[in-house]
Amino acid sequence: MKAVVLHQAGQPTAVEDLTLRPVGNHEVRVQLAASGVCHTDLSVRDGAIPVLLPCTLGHEGAGIVTDVGADVTTVAPGDHVVLTWNAPCRSCLHCLRGEAQLCPHGLAHAFGEPYAQGAAGPVWPEMGAGTLAEATLLPAAAVVPVDKSLPLDHAALLACGVTTGVGAVIRTAAVRPGESVLVVGCGGVGLAAIQAARLAGAAPIIAADRVAGQLPAAVANGATDTVDTAGADLASAVRDLTGGIGVDHGIEVVGKPATIRATYEATRRGGKVTLVGAAGIDETVTLPALSLMADGKTIQGSVYGASDPARDIPVLAKLALRGRLDLEALVTRRIGIDEVEAAFADMAAGRGARSVVRFSVTT
Repeated sequence: MKAVVLHQAGQPTAVEDLTLRPVGNHEVRVQLAASGVCHTDLSVRDGAIPVLLPCTLGHEGAGIVTDVGADVTTVAPGDHVVLTWNAPCRSCLHCLRGEAQLCPHGLAHAFGEPYAQGAAGPVWPEMGAGTLAEATLLPAAAVVPVDKSLPLDHAALLACGVTTGVGAVIRTAAVRPGESVLVVGCGGVGLAAIQAARLAGAAPIIAADRVAGQLPAAVANGATDTVDTAGADLASAVRDLTGGIGVDHGIEVVGKPATIRATYEATRRGGKVTLVGAAGIDETVTLPALSLMADGKTIQGSVYGASDPARDIPVLAKLALRGRLDLEALVTRRIGIDEVEAAFADMAAGRGARSVVRFSVTT
């Protein structure tokens, strides 16, 4: 199979031929139909997120099951599945409390034995998924069956970006009808968060981005107002749009100290700041200590949208099939496996939402 392989952090990837190892008793082999190119993949390539190298990039994909291990009962060959990087154990303290996204074992498969062999030796899958490839091998707990009527290039987006963005608004922030929402960062996850705010009945929904070209897509996905942060102070602009108060919910999807601080300042006293973007491992945020007490704001992280893949991905798929979630609106372009580096360049420049790699599949 062909795969996008990273050998050294900070260096370009290359499309290489790999051979998957045999399927284990609790594993599933999937022929990929589509994979989103996510900002996390760029962070892995650039070394901001540690992984075992060399690795096949990609963690947001969907495809068709081609083989299952002897002990697998949840899926069968021919099933359409969404792949998830989080494979919760279902028995730890967090899982038993309904916090599958915090399972300390959910990423164990990403740091276990290699899943494939290349010309230079063993290769691991990024985040245990390795979806920027024609096929992959992963635990049965990391695949979620979906209705075959959902296009697989749409289903792929449910693997990470949509689940993260929608979950951040619906589950982590628990936005209620009539509350005001600010979404900072209008890439794929941010646009999904905007759609979720619309579904929740939020008003107004303010979208902010440093790239003005991203803002029309935010309006198309449900934003009522926009702020170009390259030419305006975010907190001042948001106060102007909210009668001088600030928003009930600030959703930060960039993962930069400056935007985290700006989102905090744009959120009203007593409001909630929900952090979705993944910052660099060495980055820190400084906030005014008195404000942390006197303004009574809640600051909370949102891992994978506080979602349980097995519970939430089928629900999101139904919303998409019923037209409540517009997954096509999140796709900027469809590309081939040889165009992933170009997609990274667009992402680094802040252009577009999701590039989706499509693969040829046999059904």
